[in-house]
Amino acid sequence: MGEQREDLQRIVSTLANKKDEIVNFIDILKQTIRNVQVNSSNVFRELDKEFDALHSVLDEMKESMANTIQQERTEKIQALNNQLGQCSSALESSEELLECATTILNIKNPMEFSKAARQIKDRITACPAFRICLKPTISDNMSHLMVDFTLERHVLQALKFLPVPKVPEINTAACLVADNCVTVAWKMPEEDSRVDHFVLEYKKTDYDGLARVKDEQPWEVIDYVKDYVYTLSGLKFDKKYMTVRVQACNKALAGDYSDPVTLETKAFVFGLDDTSSHLNLKVEENYVEWDPTGGKGQEKAKGKENKGSGQYPVLKSNKRSGASPKRTSASRSAAKGCRDRFTGESYTVLGDTAIESGEHYWEATAQKDCKSYSVGVTYRNLGKFDQLGKTNSSWCIHINNWLQSTLSAKHNNKSKTLDLPITDRIGVYCNFDGGQLMFYNANSMELLYAFKTKFTQPLLPGFMVWCGGLSVSTCLQVPSVVKAFQKSVNGLNSSTCSLYSVPVMPIESSHC
Repeated sequence: MGEQREDLQRIVSTLANKKDEIVNFIDILKQTIRNVQVNSSNVFRELDKEFDALHSVLDEMKESMANTIQQERTEKIQALNNQLGQCSSALESSEELLECATTILNIKNPMEFSKAARQIKDRITACPAFRICLKPTISDNMSHLMVDFTLERHVLQALKFLPVPKVPEINTAACLVADNCVTVAWKMPEEDSRVDHFVLEYKKTDYDGLARVKDEQPWEVIDYVKDYVYTLSGLKFDKKYMTVRVQACNKALAGDYSDPVTLETKAFVFGLDDTSSHLNLKVEENYVEWDPTGGKGQEKAKGKENKGSGQYPVLKSNKRSGASPKRTSASRSAAKGCRDRFTGESYTVLGDTAIESGEHYWEATAQKDCKSYSVGVTYRNLGKFDQLGKTNSSWCIHINNWLQSTLSAKHNNKSKTLDLPITDRIGVYCNFDGGQLMFYNANSMELLYAFKTKFTQPLLPGFMVWCGGLSVSTCLQVPSVVKAFQKSVNGLNSSTCSLYSVPVMPIESSHC
C-alpha cells in the first residue's frame, strides 16, 4: 500500500504541475488571440494609409488584400480557439481527476485504497493533459501581410505583399575565433535587394550542441549590421563556446533567424587561491594587493637578505621534497586551504587551476604604486617561505621599482637582468608540452624573455606583490602574434632548467 501511495502521489503531483502549465498556456493562447486582433488591426491601419494616398490606382486591389488579411485572421483565431477548447477540456478533466485522487488518498482501508488507487492510476495515466501540445499552433504575427508603396506608379498594378526575407546562412568556414575576437560571416541563399540590414545575436555557453533551456544566457544583440560579416572584439572567454545566429530585415519586417552555429572559444580560466596566499596579501577575485597590516601577529621568519638585489629582504628557499598530487588542468583547486599559507617575506599567491598540457596565456597589470612584483609559474611544491624564481621548480619575471627600476628573469635562485624598458603589463605564454615559457610586454607584445625546459609536473600561475597591487587577466586566448613568434624559439634545447634568453625582436602587430 505504501508503494502504491507513493506512486499515486507522484502521478498526482505530475498532474498538478501539468494543470498549472495548462492554466499558464491558456493565458498565453488568450494573449495570442488578443495580439492577433491588435496586430491585424495595425496592419489594417497601415494598409488604409497607403491606399488613401494611392487610391486612384489601388482601389481595385484593396478589397482582395483586405480579404486576405480577414481570411488570415479568421483562420488564425479559429485554429487558436480550437486549441483553446482542447486545453479547456483537458483542464476540466485534470481538475476532476485531481479531486477524485485526493478523495482516494484519504481512504484508510488498505483493500479499498488499493482497488481505488489502481483504477484512478489508469485514468490519470490516460488523462488528455499528458498528450496535449502546449505550444500555439498559430503565430500571432500578421506582419507578412504588409505592403510596400514606394515603387513607381506603373509597378503598383502588380503589387504583392512584401516578402519575408529569406533565412541567412552562416559560413562556418569563414568564421574566425582569435585574439579574444569572434568574426562571423554569412550569406543569403539568393540575392535580395530589399534586405536593409542584419541582426546578429550571440550568447556564451558551455555546451557545444543545441542550446539548453536550463541556465540559458540571454542573447546579446548587435542590430543594424549593414555588411555580411561582423567582428565581436574585446570579449572575455569565460565560457567554452559561443553560439551565434543572424536575421535578415527589410524596411517593414524581419525574417527567421539562421540555424545557430556554435564556435569554440578556447581560453585559460583561473582564479587566485586566497586560502593559501600570504596574510599580508588581500585577494579579491582577480586582484591581489599588499596589505602591511594583514600579517600582524604571525610568526616572523628569519633569514638572510638577498644582497644587492635592490628589493625587499628575502629568505633562503625551504624546498619541500616530492610533488603534490596530480590535478587536471581544467579543474579548480578542489582542496583549497590544504597547503600552508605563504609566510615570512614570500608575499605570494597562486592560481587555483593547474596546467598539465596545451598552450595558455594570461596577463598581469601592476598598479602605479607597486614597488616590487613577480609574475611566473611554479610547481605545487613551492614552500611557504619560498619565492618565485628562487627554486628549481619556479620561473618568473621580476620588476623592482623600489630605489631603482630593474627588470630581471629568475629561476633556480639565478637572476638575469634585462636591459629593456619597464612595463606595467606582463603577458605570460606557457606551452607545457613544448617546454616553452615566454614573457611579453603586453602593451607592445615585445618579447621580454623565454625559458626553454621540460616541465615534469603540473604548473600553477604565481604572483608575488610588495607595496602595491596586481590585476590578473584570465579568460584570454593565446594571441596570434605569440603563436607566430614562439616558433622562433623552437630551436632552443636544454637538458637542465637553466636560464635561456631569446633575442628580442620588433613585432609589428596589434594585440586584441
